[in-house]
Amino acid sequence: QVQLVESGGGLVLAGESLRLSCTASGRTLSSDTMAWFRQAPGKEREFVAFIGRTNDIVKYADSVKGRFTISRDNTTNTYLQMKRLTFEDTAVYYCRRTSLGVHYWGQGTQVTVSA
Repeated sequence: QVQLVESGGGLVLAGESLRLSCTASGRTLSSDTMAWFRQAPGKEREFVAFIGRTNDIVKYADSVKGRFTISRDNTTNTYLQMKRLTFEDTAVYYCRRTSLGVHYWGQGTQVTVSA
């Protein structure tokens, strides 16, 4: 089993930045991949960013490309640096870890951007 805890969410003004963190515990492997998703009120959960085993394997949703950066510093911590936030980025952000084909989700952290 893998447990994930997100942190770093909050209320910011449009144009500001936030850095989200996701800390994993339990049976983690260096081969695990990580991703961030978000879910805005009344909308389905959507993909935001993905990172593979190393920091050079990344993928972003078009809506965040150039503004968000996903990174990881070891098998435990994954980050989402978010810049030039807009009202449309308001959502609950979830990290997801994929280990041996199994997805694990955190509880989410709220990001609210005031226009």
